Amino acid sequence: MTTPVAIALVANNGCYLVGRRGLDGPLAGYFEFPGGKCHPQESPEACAVRECLEETGLAIEVVRLRRDVLHTYPYGTVHLHFFDCRLASAHESIPLQPSFFWVPCASLAKLNFPEPNQALVVELVREGSPCATQ
Repeated sequence: MTTPVAIALVANNGCYLVGRRGLDGPLAGYFEFPGGKCHPQESPEACAVRECLEETGLAIEVVRLRRDVLHTYPYGTVHLHFFDCRLASAHESIPLQPSFFWVPCASLAKLNFPEPNQALVVELVREGSPCATQ
């Protein structure tokens, strides 16, 4: 069985919103973009918006689907939907959860992301500017 997961690539002023997973559970200590499992009957776009709000307290808008990836971990297969996103309000840019913070685009490559994110991170760094603000 494949689990649908939505991931929000939230761009703001040359930075991306990034969090760090806790030390317990799958992928402990890895960095991640906001996101999570889709609820039954929930679209990946709606899931990205919901998960970002739940995890960071920030409201976002989906700009476009950047890519989707099937990846199999030892515990199961996930269908990852990566969405370029922007803040719904320019006046709100400080995450309410301390586990999430803004990272300059060029610094993303220095962080340890899960394997299915690696090519995406290289792409974001190569672009040099968040496409969600263009």
